Amino acid sequence: MALNKTWNQHVVKKENKSLVLNVIQSSSPISRADIASITGLNKGTVSSQVTELIDEHLIYESGPGKSSGGRRPVMLLFNKIAGYSIGIDLGVNYILGLLTDLEGNICKENYIKIKDLSFDEIMEKLYEVIDSLIASVPSSPYGIIGIGIGVPGTVDNNGNILLAPNLKWKNIHLKEILEEKYHIPIVIENEANGGAHGERKFGIGMDTKHIVYVSIGIGIGVGLILNGELYKGNNGFSGELGHMTIDINGKDCRCGSKGCWELYASEQALDDYAAQLKLTSLSEEEISLESLLSLAEKGDEKGIALFEEIGNQVGIGLKNIVNIFNPEQIIVGGRLAASKKWLIAPIKKQLDQTQLFQQQDLQVDFSSLSTHSAAMGVAAFAVEEFLQNNLHKA
Repeated sequence: MALNKTWNQHVVKKENKSLVLNVIQSSSPISRADIASITGLNKGTVSSQVTELIDEHLIYESGPGKSSGGRRPVMLLFNKIAGYSIGIDLGVNYILGLLTDLEGNICKENYIKIKDLSFDEIMEKLYEVIDSLIASVPSSPYGIIGIGIGVPGTVDNNGNILLAPNLKWKNIHLKEILEEKYHIPIVIENEANGGAHGERKFGIGMDTKHIVYVSIGIGIGVGLILNGELYKGNNGFSGELGHMTIDINGKDCRCGSKGCWELYASEQALDDYAAQLKLTSLSEEEISLESLLSLAEKGDEKGIALFEEIGNQVGIGLKNIVNIFNPEQIIVGGRLAASKKWLIAPIKKQLDQTQLFQQQDLQVDFSSLSTHSAAMGVAAFAVEEFLQNNLHKA
């Protein structure tokens, strides 16, 4: 009985500490008295938890705040530079790495292009990016608190990559590989889930609770925020909507199916359409998103038509998703979001054709974090895991 009581006391203490830290993170600078008022905890409990958090370097005291009649209170702030997080967006044709503080502010970034590399070659490039970010970390109490990796594939709840078809990866234990090399906590997540979390926490999705985030690059990934929480399904596999069938007799996909949405509405589809058209303006230049964007910006009719066709195909897939989830907001992110100017009209035209219910209050937005949504999101996952584990020691 005594053991159970001790365990319960430990749980309550941990929850109180988490509550206090969350209030300081969201409302700093804030006084002890205001924390007690917001949380409903008594002043003694707040004082005890604050002392522990100061000793752990997670918060610090600042100069006195405004007085409401008595002595001016000492203000408390979250220590955003107590440690740093690394977020990696591991794309099919790029690797983007970010170093952030504990509030998600970007301190350093490293972007490299890759193409048709083997697993070992990709890992070498990944190590290069991570090592460069580690080398740039300022001095802090905790140093690197974790590394988050967003990958374009199916990731289970244990961080194992079951299938990343566009990377040609299957059953890759990336978490184990990186933890063995760096001895730092590693978070592996689907990159679209990372992007959805990034936009919800830092970007254009902060004020909505039901979000469909669509990451469009070489493939298509979808991250779902339902009732303010990331939805991952039973085993962590939700959001693989880039592989929903939109043409049962269509092209063969690397996932093993036919007619998948991403075959018609992705950066790879854009390149394929451009190659079929044999655009003379690109005869001296390799076909790429950048070269096609440049062509469209110059007013080339075929170039603009390419993006509009992709927008049309994106909209077709989004109609299905909207009918299933009835979201408040769609956020289009990933590399193809740079072509918003030509995508937005055909996407909205397709969505306007949805007849099942009115979509007047549906927001269609493009990422406010540009290509950084996923890397910022997985860096935030690493920070959240660090803080949660630290509070478990309460």
